[in-house]
Parts: sequence; C-alpha cells; structure tokens
Amino acid sequence: MAKSTWAPCPHPSANFAYPGDALKKAWPRLHAGDVEPFPDAKRAQALIDAAGKAAPKGLDATALATALQDAWRAFHAGDFKTAFDAGSALGPVGATVAVKALGIHATHLVTSESEQLKRYEQAAALAEAAIAALPDEANSHYRRAYALGRYSQGLSIAKALKQGIAGKVRDSLHTALELAPRHAEAHTALALYHAEIIGKIGAMIGGLTYGAKAAEAESHITTALKLTPQSPIAHIEHGNVLMLLHGEKKETAAAAAYEKAAGLKPADAMEALDAAYAAEQIE
Repeated sequence: MAKSTWAPCPHPSANFAYPGDALKKAWPRLHAGDVEPFPDAKRAQALIDAAGKAAPKGLDATALATALQDAWRAFHAGDFKTAFDAGSALGPVGATVAVKALGIHATHLVTSESEQLKRYEQAAALAEAAIAALPDEANSHYRRAYALGRYSQGLSIAKALKQGIAGKVRDSLHTALELAPRHAEAHTALALYHAEIIGKIGAMIGGLTYGAKAAEAESHITTALKLTPQSPIAHIEHGNVLMLLHGEKKETAAAAAYEKAAGLKPADAMEALDAAYAAEQIE
C-alpha cells in the first residue's frame, strides 16, 4: 500500500503514548477487549516455539518482545501504518497487531468502499496465515472473523450469505471463544452476527438456515458490556443490536447506548475513533 493511502489519525498520538513500562501497566485496560497477552520475553518465546518455521528469522525472544511492544505502542498511539508495517514484518507472529491496525484504519479512516474491501481481504489473508501458524491463539481466529465480518458488511446480505462468509465468521468466533471465553470483542461480534442476520432476512429464515437467535445476540452483548464497560465499541454495537432486533421500538435505548459510547474516556486512538463516531451519529 502506498504511504499516501494511510490517512493520519485525527487524534494526537501524544495523548495515548505508552513509553517504557507504561505500556505494561496500561495493558489490562488497553486489551480488556481482545485479551491479547502482554508480549514480554516469555510470551515472545512461546510464540516463537509455537510458530516454528513461521517464526520471524533472526530474532530471539527479547528482540521479538521489543518489536511487538513497539508495534502495539504505535497502534495505541494511532500510528496505524507503523503498527501494520511492524506487525507484517514479523509474519504470523505479528499478525494480530497488523490485522487490528489495518482493520481499524480501514473502518474509520478509509473513505473509499472499494479500498475498504481490499483492506479487509488483505486482513483476512493475514489472519488465515496466523491461524495456520498459531491455531491455539484466540486472536488468530478472532482477527479472521473481524476482517471477514467487516468485508461482508460492504457487500449485499444476499451476496455475503451466498459466499458462505457468515458461516466462516460464526465458526471463527466460536473457536476464539472456546480458546478465550472472556474475549469481549468476540462476544460483541457474535452478538452482531446473530442480530444482523435476523435484522436483514428475518428471525424465522435466519434461525432455520443460519442458527441466528435474538436471545444469543442479547446474551453475547450483555457479556461484552460486563467484561468491557469502558469500551466505546461495546456500547455502539449494543445500540446496533437493539436496532437490528427491535427497530424503532428500541430507538431510545439505542440512542442512549451511543451516548454512553460517546461520553467514555478513550484509552487509545482506537477508542477515540469509536467514541468520535458515536458522537457523530447522535448529533
């Protein structure tokens, strides 16, 4: 991707800088949603061992830990291109930060729908490689679901279902939650999976054909909100789930969810973008 295609994040990176030990201290808050383990040397060595031949060449555990921490610092500060490049350079071991950077940037800062689709396809391919190398990592599967889910939202519902994307998203999310039951972002995404199918093709057909259930959507979004009450995206998607399942009957509650998202104090650039999006929707 050309450098010019990476629009800068509008939120000052200095607001979300986590130098030195500050990153580790803030990690539980920053990664409450995706439960990504902090990449210290022990974690880096475990990734090297698990990835085998797919592990980055020429890096020991200490060097890999430093590289991953720097990539995540860039991500949280809103320097998504640096985070993507750094993560991509590490192959499947760096895919989780690369895919997250690519996906968040595409969602919030890419205006061309065709370009968004290309980036989600690229993100899905990176996640597929991560699944092949690191199948026991919850985020290998979650990032695939995220990328394919965003990709499917850019298509017509008929086309997305015909291509079998819905099933791939569902299966990836189930696997992620089997590996990490407290993965709030996976719970949020699974809630949206059920709600979108019901909202677009109806409860009866959605339930019979794709196993979509309103009760499942409500259960998963409730869990996500309990796990990450300070996460703007959990409240945004709560509002979306309410509208998809109930329409105008829950419009007031959905608006309240967006207002909650907009009023939260962001911990990083991603959350700042999510909160700003929520604020724009209620203006």
